[in-house]
Amino acid sequence: MQGKIVVATGATSGIGEVAVMKLAAMGARIVFVARETKRAEATLAKLERIAPGRGHRAHLADLSLIAETRRVGSEIAASEPRVDALVNNAGAVFSRRRVTAEGLELTFALNHMAYFVLTQTLRDRLAASAPARVVSTASAAHAGARLDFDDLQCAGGFSGWKAYGRSKLCNILFTRELARRLAGTRVTANCLHPGFVASRFGKESGGWIAPLISLAQRFAISPEAGADTLVYLVSSPEVASVSGEYFAKRKIRKPSAAARDDSAARMLWDKSEEIAG
Repeated sequence: MQGKIVVATGATSGIGEVAVMKLAAMGARIVFVARETKRAEATLAKLERIAPGRGHRAHLADLSLIAETRRVGSEIAASEPRVDALVNNAGAVFSRRRVTAEGLELTFALNHMAYFVLTQTLRDRLAASAPARVVSTASAAHAGARLDFDDLQCAGGFSGWKAYGRSKLCNILFTRELARRLAGTRVTANCLHPGFVASRFGKESGGWIAPLISLAQRFAISPEAGADTLVYLVSSPEVASVSGEYFAKRKIRKPSAAARDDSAARMLWDKSEEIAG
């Protein structure tokens, strides 16, 4: 990772923060997107202690908004000479249906559309930096989920866990279609299940989800363990030519049948382009 530039979201806590610290310690320069100034400053300070003088940088944006995601992606593309890896890791689960200022259901907007829009905005920079990698955090929570292309915003009935599972299914389908479209460019795209991790995840969900997750996290793995596969996919020569796969514990795993549906992957891509304008 010496001299590599890694762009990351969800880097101010949990597996994202652990991952960028490990990658910085391996030689990378970290550029990350954060929502809150204080959390961004705290992560920058940690990066400076681990890998000083490398010019790590934070950008502020609300990734639940397409306009903000496009803006910050454009800023990064314009200010960075290269992007060797993009880590899509920001995500959340919510107990009740919320709608963004752009009219999208919040889980779908943050967990899927932010991945899609930021990757598309940085796609030319990634291609120009090839070999490069896109690594996206998915989840085993996709199992059992199905997409309803007539109701991607869960307007017909909302369940927080159902919406989260659907968003993680979107992550895998997005990765498959992205890998297909990147074939021959020397830019790879893979996703992963990090495991159930003890972190801030779910703490701001509200309703019954937050206390349930807090209870369950007593039995969860550490952020260090959860970040291992993410770091592996960004940095390891072993997966330099692997693309379009879903990983867990550094191994390729077979996701659900719905997550292997290439026609659904293409439909999701087309819908995402339409939504993003």
